[in-house]
Amino acid sequence: METLHKRCAGLDVHSETIVACVLLGESETDMVKEIETFPTLTKDLFRLLKWLEEKEVTHIAMESTGVYWKPVYNILEDFFNITLANAQRIKNVPGRKTDVSDAEWIAKLLRHGLIEKSFVPPEDIRNLRDLTRLRKKWIGHMTSEKNRIQKVLETSNIKLGTVISDVFGVSGRKLLEQLMSNGYLDQEDVEQNIHGKMAHKKLLITDSLFGTLNDHQLFLIKQSWMHIVYLEELISDIEKRIDMILKDYQEEVEILVTMTGIKKDSAAIIIAEIGVNMEQFPTSKHIASWAGLSPGNHESAG
Repeated sequence: METLHKRCAGLDVHSETIVACVLLGESETDMVKEIETFPTLTKDLFRLLKWLEEKEVTHIAMESTGVYWKPVYNILEDFFNITLANAQRIKNVPGRKTDVSDAEWIAKLLRHGLIEKSFVPPEDIRNLRDLTRLRKKWIGHMTSEKNRIQKVLETSNIKLGTVISDVFGVSGRKLLEQLMSNGYLDQEDVEQNIHGKMAHKKLLITDSLFGTLNDHQLFLIKQSWMHIVYLEELISDIEKRIDMILKDYQEEVEILVTMTGIKKDSAAIIIAEIGVNMEQFPTSKHIASWAGLSPGNHESAG
């Protein structure tokens, strides 16, 4: 079998150790194999880097195991051509002997060009991906807390949600803050806190706020409210960092937002997930498949 990479290494990455196998040589007859085990502390990762440089390794491959590969990749990416491999695909390659270590098997597959690279975006895109995914998680938590407040209000027979379209809009928040402060609202309180466009609903809103809210339910609402305020601050900080990264991708953002239904937040998510370099996706079918939008259709005969 043809040798594509004459100085390559396979890394078997675990939470506490990394097994590195280096294969050197023009052909199988003069191939030299060296295997070394390193801890995963940062100083040991730099020792791994030095060891690979001393062996004059040019190409490295490792499996995308959990998050353990990330610190290794971050330290080695500027020095070697790294192939991040799908673990399942490596297992499906035939010809492996039972006495061959994972690191050696990875190195052999890389040596003969039998490993397909996984898509790993540049560092700033990876950072953007972390931020957009974290923002999504915080928004999910905030939605849960809003639903929890709605549930407590319904339990105390406060029907504000049936009168106001957005209980957590400007007027709704003012009413909730007043409710948490006093434990009740009268018509005067409602008039002072609602938006002008809601003036015709003031009597209905006042009636909807008349319920059986007790100290325990007020406590629950306040707990969720404080969490919502905190989450809003976190989301605001995240969005500032997202904006900083997107400064280098303004042209791409402007193109994306011209599409129907795509706003700035959605554009940031798209860039974070697929990057801006489309060379890794030869056709539109490739990117659709990568995004999980091309489900298989397997039918049995008969």
